[in-house]
Amino acid sequence: MKLVPLGDRVVLKELKAEETTKSGIVLPGQAQEKPQQAEVIAVGPGKVEDGKEVKMEVAVGDQVIYSKYAGTNVKLEDEEYIIVKQDDILAVVK
Repeated sequence: MKLVPLGDRVVLKELKAEETTKSGIVLPGQAQEKPQQAEVIAVGPGKVEDGKEVKMEVAVGDQVIYSKYAGTNVKLEDEEYIIVKQDDILAVVK
């Protein structure tokens, strides 16, 4: 199966949370912060708003930072994804 987003939605795959701090302290699973950085897996076609076409500004393979509580979590074939609107993506990491 494959996720194909509609409109201005983007499918993201979260990057792994840090398991140790910079000083080398190992963090238990509950203490790890939810990562806000993810890789773009699929991009919708965009949308038309007020008669103007809104183009997608991200592409498959981009690493992005998204809003902390944004999106809908989806599990498909033992993989977890997040579907967010393009407006919930704050930056592209280059």
